[in-house]
Amino acid sequence: MWKSVTDPNLEDCGNTMIVKAYPLGMVRLVNNNIVPEDEGESRLEPRVGLEFDSADEAREFYSLYAMRVGFKIRTGQLYRSRTDGTVSSRRFVCSKEGFQLNSRTGCPAFIRVQRRDSGKWVLDQIQKDHNHELGLTEENPVPVPQQRTPTVAKSSAPPRPKVKLLNEVDGGHTSASGAITVKRLKRAGDAGHPKAEPCAGLEFNSANEAYEFYHIYAESAGFRIRIGQLFRSKVDGSITSRRFVCSKEGFQHPSRVGCGAFMRIKRQDNGTWIVDRLQKDHNHDLELGNLKKTSSTSKKLMDDVIGGLDSVDLIELNNGGLIKTGRENNIGSDWYCLLLEYFQTRQAEDTGFFYSVEVDNGNCMSVFWADSISRFSCSQFGDAVVLDTSYRRGNYLVPFATFVGVNHHKQPVLLASALIADESKESFLWLFQTWLRAMSGRRPKSIIADQDLAIQQAIAQVFPGTHHRFSMWQIRAKEREHFRSLPNEFKYDYEKCIYQSQTTVEFNTMWNAIINKYGLRENLWLKEMYEKRESWVPLYLRGTFFAGIPLNETIESFFGTFLTALTPLREFIPRYEQGLQRRREDERKEDFNSFNLQAFLQTKEPVEEQCRRLYTLSVFKIFQNELVQSYNYLGIKTYEEGTISRFSVRKCGNENEKHAVTFSASNLNVSCSCQMFEFEGVLCRHVLKVFNLLDIRELPSRYVLHRWTKNAEFGFVRDIESGVSSQELKALMVWSLREAACKYIESGASSLEKYKLAYEIMREGGKKLCWQR
Repeated sequence: MWKSVTDPNLEDCGNTMIVKAYPLGMVRLVNNNIVPEDEGESRLEPRVGLEFDSADEAREFYSLYAMRVGFKIRTGQLYRSRTDGTVSSRRFVCSKEGFQLNSRTGCPAFIRVQRRDSGKWVLDQIQKDHNHELGLTEENPVPVPQQRTPTVAKSSAPPRPKVKLLNEVDGGHTSASGAITVKRLKRAGDAGHPKAEPCAGLEFNSANEAYEFYHIYAESAGFRIRIGQLFRSKVDGSITSRRFVCSKEGFQHPSRVGCGAFMRIKRQDNGTWIVDRLQKDHNHDLELGNLKKTSSTSKKLMDDVIGGLDSVDLIELNNGGLIKTGRENNIGSDWYCLLLEYFQTRQAEDTGFFYSVEVDNGNCMSVFWADSISRFSCSQFGDAVVLDTSYRRGNYLVPFATFVGVNHHKQPVLLASALIADESKESFLWLFQTWLRAMSGRRPKSIIADQDLAIQQAIAQVFPGTHHRFSMWQIRAKEREHFRSLPNEFKYDYEKCIYQSQTTVEFNTMWNAIINKYGLRENLWLKEMYEKRESWVPLYLRGTFFAGIPLNETIESFFGTFLTALTPLREFIPRYEQGLQRRREDERKEDFNSFNLQAFLQTKEPVEEQCRRLYTLSVFKIFQNELVQSYNYLGIKTYEEGTISRFSVRKCGNENEKHAVTFSASNLNVSCSCQMFEFEGVLCRHVLKVFNLLDIRELPSRYVLHRWTKNAEFGFVRDIESGVSSQELKALMVWSLREAACKYIESGASSLEKYKLAYEIMREGGKKLCWQR
């Protein structure tokens, strides 16, 4: 239902006068009579205050208005709530908005709708002026609502798939049932009668039917088709829209010429699919009369053997035969030319620049790249990695993903970048295997990535022993979906179980109590999450090093606002470089501060002075806070046998907050039940309290991780005893020497005098290396 604040048929809604409106070019039923809306409301134009039941209704309204005025639209930018990530407003723009394609002119025309607390969407911004001529087309005829047919006994034969047509077909006459079948379309084409052509508003029972329809149309028009890009729901990952494109789309194969013809279908709430975008123009000659018709055998093969479009990656019908040509590709063909040119330029400047392109059946697929600084950063900070696939949360133009680590200043650091062609296991296997090649075989100790089965399987296969932690955004979305109908008390019990359980026994007890209390035994999602509890419940994650990345927060995008869902192709590389340099400049500033500034000491403990000397400013502040807080705790020895002692450390005035610390006097090994050192790499207040009781005035070297020190990027890594393999050790040495050499060369080439000095030093150093050999 659409509403306007200025129409005379008013409802009283407080101080706002609201009126019902109907879609343009449609009809309504009054006392079972069809009343065309050709005047008054049918001429309703977009204006501020217009109200809709959903964003899709707003888009439909604007699309119908656009058809009447003479332009096409597409979905533009969306905005999300900072509270729960849900879409709070949407823009629908003229199809000529922007400059990503040659046909676009940067047209400013748009409407924006905003979601109210009531769930309604209200038009709050509008720009009607275009910067191009409007291509007026003849008015769309009024579609007639589909009439119900009498119920008949079901035939034993399987029903024929039907295609609903919301606009006129067969030369201006609608079928008796308001629908046409694919078989009927083929007969019409064979007999030379007018054929139903694709148009906005065409509705199908399934994506498979839509594909068959477009294929039949393509045969009659003289071109072939294949399946193009798809979009998935940010909530459950299901497919929400598909593009069927001309077989000559893109440039991955010599026979392709970048044709822009396509038909896009979008899944509706009732399960049907509707054509919402269409481009009929080709940039090549059509082969009229040269294409064979698809046989019923091919159709049966597509349905029975492959199982329909929702389960196939990419199929192409060629001369009536079904050929599986490879996986689906969500990367636009223009990106490959752009990126390869960028890669070649960077490789000429940076000999350590690495890139790789996945090839599947002769087609370019996923892309991976990392410069020498990122590869060196991985040698130092590649122990805890985040695979950020933020593009999956919205309508991003390109599936851009990043591998991000945490540097010695607790800042995000870029380790690698990628474009992911599709979300199959093959894509992620290739991605992680390419990571190993680029990073000299270095596997992360932990990785934060999405929960999809394909990612889980790829990580287990390529990174055995790496702890996979699920991305929080997916879990939050599923919680909103499954817990919507549960009382507020459930949320309190659930979060207490997840975030306050200290032992596995305690977690299992609280979990089972919640399941029984709220009758959730049959909740399949909760069953799955319990089975995967080691990948998301804090209790099971604290024993693994994650560089202190918070457990209950969504990871911030490395590039922030520099790269968004609307970043056009021609601006991607400049913005990518700008965002990367901004982050690296922030790191250089922190390096300078750590070497030239000193934090104030808050105690007279020698251990504080030791850590101020070693740690970066950011990490020292974390340690210093733990040291100061240790004064608020009491430590009591509860057990002693030989060199092993156990202490109970509790907070003063709070009996419930206590942890067990175990200490070995023979080798100075210590562990705490809070597992802060295992998770973050910094000793906790409980251990520091025990060290104070035992008069240990300096931290053992193994408890000052080199990755957190001021010299983390310089010299040789000391943590050899921490399980580094010989291959990883060699990689660390190579990258450490390479980075030092790069800085040496940069300084030595700045002047002739420095060059002579650098060359002499290098020659003398070479003599020593030969002597040691």
